[in-house]
Amino acid sequence: MKITKATFIKSSTKLEQLPPHNLPEYAFIGRSNVGKSSLINMLADNFKLAQTSGRPGKTQTINHFLINENWYLVDLPGYGWARISKTMRVEWKAMIDNYLLGRENLMCIFVLIDVRIPPQKIDLEFITYLAASGLPFNLIFTKADKESGVVNDKSIAAFKREMLKTFEECPEVFLTSSETKYGKAKVLDYIGRLNELFVVPPKKQQEEVE
Repeated sequence: MKITKATFIKSSTKLEQLPPHNLPEYAFIGRSNVGKSSLINMLADNFKLAQTSGRPGKTQTINHFLINENWYLVDLPGYGWARISKTMRVEWKAMIDNYLLGRENLMCIFVLIDVRIPPQKIDLEFITYLAASGLPFNLIFTKADKESGVVNDKSIAAFKREMLKTFEECPEVFLTSSETKYGKAKVLDYIGRLNELFVVPPKKQQEEVE
């Protein structure tokens, strides 16, 4: 799949503010400074689409982008925010939880992991939360260009070993680089395959009938 059009639709903080759920949707989330905005821009071939910043906590809302007029890419706030207040952390967590658990057209959550960093407790806990909630997710390892292929393979293998202490199997993983566009085709092709499986949620169908 190739992205030919990517349009920012809106920023939201509540479920009722989100766009209609009649299209398949894919959420991107990870720890602060994992390279999420850069990855989104790389996938969309638009390096001004999502705002990038070296300051953690730049993304503070649920941001919807309409891709090729037929699916949504969603930029979620990062987790593990060290530089924001406790009150703000609680509010962001509630916002993200409500979105993940309540969005009926959410096809997959892509959890971003910095391939250079050893397995982190916060990432493993978040993945465990997704699995316990019955939510579909995959892993995207970022910043592949910063290390050699051998080092990256070892890092991914180490993360999988940690996951297998809790999980029976690991989800599909993708290795990417926003600098070289490595992994772009694999991620987009995967989304394209899931798009073919999308069925408009019954609630939406009923609304259209009425």
